[in-house]
Formats: sequence, C-alpha cells, structure tokens
Amino acid sequence: MEDCQSTPYNVPTLPARIPGNGELDKGIGLHVTGRYKIISLDTYRLKVVGNIDNQLELTYDQIRCLPRVTANPLLVCPGLFKDSASWTGVTIQSILDLSGVSDRAEDLVLISAEGYRVRVPLLNILQKDGLLAYEVNGQILPILHGFPLRAVLPDITGMKWVKWLVEIQVK
Repeated sequence: MEDCQSTPYNVPTLPARIPGNGELDKGIGLHVTGRYKIISLDTYRLKVVGNIDNQLELTYDQIRCLPRVTANPLLVCPGLFKDSASWTGVTIQSILDLSGVSDRAEDLVLISAEGYRVRVPLLNILQKDGLLAYEVNGQILPILHGFPLRAVLPDITGMKWVKWLVEIQVK
C-alpha cells in the first residue's frame, strides 16, 4: 500500500453527558448502543485474516487513504429505532480486494474491540455495498458510535453494524 496524506481530522472525545443505552445522542442524531471503547490510534490496526492471500493490518490513516464513499442507508434496530445518517468510509470490497479473498470464502466475521462479533454472508455485504465508516454526517465518527471504524451494512439489521471494529475474519 502506497503512502498518502489522509484528510486532516481531530480524534473525537467523549461528550460531557453520555446518553444511556438506547437513548438518542442529540449531538449526532443516532441512538446509543453497546459499551463504548476508547481506542488509541497509536496502536489501532484493522486486522483482516482467514481465507485470503494477504493478511492485513491496516492503520487508521491507511484506511482513510483508500477511495472514499458516502452512503445513506437506514440503520434499523427492529422494534427499537430507525436512524437516518450519511456515512463516509471505504467499501468492504476495497479492503477485501487488498487481501485477495479466496473464491471459497462465504462469510465475514466482524469483531469489535469490546469482543462483540457477528457473522454475515459475504455475498450480502458485497451486493449491498457494505462499507467501513470513519465519518458520520460529515464529522469524524464519535466514540459512542464506533470510532475509529464501524461497519455499515445496508438492508442488514443494525445489530450487525459492528462498532469499534478491529478484525475481519474471512471464512
């Protein structure tokens, strides 16, 4: 991966008041779920492992240097809320292209820094243009909503939109 200069950004900090689980974060217009993690960019790496040709460990800046995309899928947690937002990041396809995914790969396991993990069919992610977001509504992704990286999976339930993403396992 070649060197580049990613767009300048400020690392987010926690708000003075942290909304409760399921409560609307009025500062960004999204509901809060999960137990937030504070992740240092000095040590952060997104690991991509499994049924691939090249295992990856990408820094936040390397991810931000990949081609940017913006999408507006609805975040739906059935029976709880529907959040509308504009997400910016890199397509999961771009990350997988760097890793050389095997033709035999069927699923991705997305793993959070908090230990939460979900398994999603690879075809669903690719057909729906899943992305890894580092910005929401034109600002750096807040800590409460997944900084540094969050999965955004259109037409897939919000519980699979893994926050504080640290690893992708290709199965």
